Amino acid sequence: MPKSRIVTGKTAFETSSAIEDYAKAIYSLEERGEGAVSTNALAERLGVTAGSASGMVKRLDEMGLVTHVPYRGVQLTPAGVRLALEVIRHHRLLELYLAKALDVPWDRVHEEAEVLEHVLSEQLEELIAMKLGDPAFDPHGDPIPTRDLEMPERDTVPLQTLGAGESGTFVRVSDSDPEMLRYLSDHGISPGDPFTVVDKQPFDGPLFLEFGSATHVIGGALAGAMRVEVKA
Repeated sequence: MPKSRIVTGKTAFETSSAIEDYAKAIYSLEERGEGAVSTNALAERLGVTAGSASGMVKRLDEMGLVTHVPYRGVQLTPAGVRLALEVIRHHRLLELYLAKALDVPWDRVHEEAEVLEHVLSEQLEELIAMKLGDPAFDPHGDPIPTRDLEMPERDTVPLQTLGAGESGTFVRVSDSDPEMLRYLSDHGISPGDPFTVVDKQPFDGPLFLEFGSATHVIGGALAGAMRVEVKA
């Protein structure tokens, strides 16, 4: 459903869920540190054809939300970044509200928030934020942009990079794979839990982690999706 959204201090744009999804996807891909985002990478992330992605990129360029250099890629303008961060703030506040207030399992909140993020009013966003105590992180440990649309970050590394004997705190996990989230939930592992690496098998093999008095085996794919703060 189209709606008016302020993306600069002076100009209002009519946006749609598709425009917001593209802005959010470009932001996420840029955050990986790969520079300009290719149309093919954008199409793959959103599950659309390269032709559809190219058409939308042209539209975003005309709206002043991206800059597009043919054969090099696309980058968000400051207005595009603000739009992306506003949608991300909606999404992550909704995830936390669904999990805390409605007891929706953390492997399901992402899918629900994907729909609701596009229709959440600024007034309801503010009420949710106040109800939750202005949280900094969502249920998966992802940072929630502030009211001023600044993204809080913390120094984390993939769990997969740690070796035997190292300790830290599990703080964040990708929400793209519900099965991974269910596995962690079933084993009582959640962001904020301290751990120690007891052993690590070679060739991207599993890690044996001690959480409290229990030892858990975490496969290479899951370890790559989990981010941790390393104990000094």
